[in-house]
This record gives sequence, structure tokens and C-alpha cells, in this order.
Amino acid sequence: MNTQYAVWFGLDVGKTSHHGCGLDPAGERVFDHELPQDEASLRDVITSLQDEHGRVLVIVDQPNTIGELPVAVARDCGADIAYLPGLAMRKAADLYPGQAKTDARDAFIIADTARTMPHRLRSVDRESDVLANLKVLAGTDEGLAHDITRAINRLRSLLLQIHPALERAFKRTVLTRSIVLDLLIRYRGPAGLRAAGKSGVKRWARNHTRKDPSALIDAIFDALAEQTLTVPGSQASESVVPRHAARIKALKAERAEIEAEAEE
Repeated sequence: MNTQYAVWFGLDVGKTSHHGCGLDPAGERVFDHELPQDEASLRDVITSLQDEHGRVLVIVDQPNTIGELPVAVARDCGADIAYLPGLAMRKAADLYPGQAKTDARDAFIIADTARTMPHRLRSVDRESDVLANLKVLAGTDEGLAHDITRAINRLRSLLLQIHPALERAFKRTVLTRSIVLDLLIRYRGPAGLRAAGKSGVKRWARNHTRKDPSALIDAIFDALAEQTLTVPGSQASESVVPRHAARIKALKAERAEIEAEAEE
């Protein structure tokens, strides 16, 4: 794959629309807009970039299902096409400032990773067995991602029912951290955490994570202190919490295996 292009055009693909970000060799944006999921719009943007700048590399974050039309249009326009696997995308995202996940940010990261780290890309070949395998893996990965989201929502719902303050302590992606899931598997919920005590939980956590868990444990016990009542159904909920936490861990591990296969 030629690594010299006039524009690296990253597409964060979606069901009804995509976000496209085009970067020139200096990393300056030459395009940064949402695009509908239709041939005419995609063709217009790609050909305009070719006419105005020169050779274009189109990079998608998934080449299957919802990504098949952009790939087909880019190929028909004579643009080169590449695929940025999910694991490579997540690793690259850690290098950029900001935590909020937006389509615009993802499209920029896709384009800039292709521009600065082309070794992370995979080629998209019409007849390639690799692409066929990637489609299967990407479809499986997408299904696992939905399963993880559903499992997280169920776990959040349980925590919200029995202890809203504790659920708030696990804001955004905190709930899916391995140490948090391990704590919920071991201590089950508010009652189990209180019974173990702050020092006991902190001691156990220190033995099961590389990072200092003090701030996390402090936040958990500050949240526990906000509620003294035990709401009806807490015992049953706490018996289910570890199952949901374990399921999330298992799904994440399975997804990591799929991503590792896609990286090979």
C-alpha cells in the first residue's frame, strides 16, 4: 500500500450516517462533516477530495455490513481503501486528548492514525480471504459490543434500584474497569462492601490491581455513606450483581480474543 497520499479520509461509519474527516500531509483538516449513508453523497465527497487535492486513502473502522457501501463507493472512485481494526483504534484513541467518544473525534483519530501510523492499517481487497475473515470477526465483535452494553445497562439498573449513590460512583466507564467488576464479583454490592470494611476492601484491591485503588475505594465508601437504609429487594439484587459483573468480564475477554485475531 502506497503511504504517500494527498488526503487521508477517515470514516467513522454508522447505520444511517457516517462522519468523515480528511487530513492533508501536514495533518490539517480539509474535510470534517457528517455524511448520509448514500452513494451520491459519498461519491461527491471522495471525488471532490481527489479533484482538489490528489490521491486519497479512504479508511473505515469496519469494512462489513454498514461499512460495505463506503468501501464499494471508494473503490469505484479509484481511491485506495484501508481498514483500521477495533483494537488498533482503541489503542490509538488513548494517545489523543479528551475522553468523550464522538463520531467526529473517532473519524479524526482514524484519519490521523492512518497518516502517522500506517502500519496499523489492514488493506481491503475485493477478493481477499483476509477481508472475508475480517467481516466475520467484525460482525462477531459488533454483536459482542451490543451484548456488553446490555449487560452494563442491566448491572447499572440493579445498582440504581438498591443504591443510587453507589451507581453514581461508577460513572461512565468506571463500572467496566476490571477492578470494579472484580469488587462486585467478590463483595456483591453495598451490604458486602460494608461488611468487609473500607480497609479490608482496599487491602484486597491493592493485591488485585497494578494501580493504586485508594481513590476508587474512597469514592465507593463515600457513596455508601450517603445511604443508611436498605431498600426492599436488596438481598436478591446483590445475589444477581456478581453474575452480571462476571458476564461483562467474560464478554470483554471474548471481545479481546476476537480483536486479537483481527490484528493477526
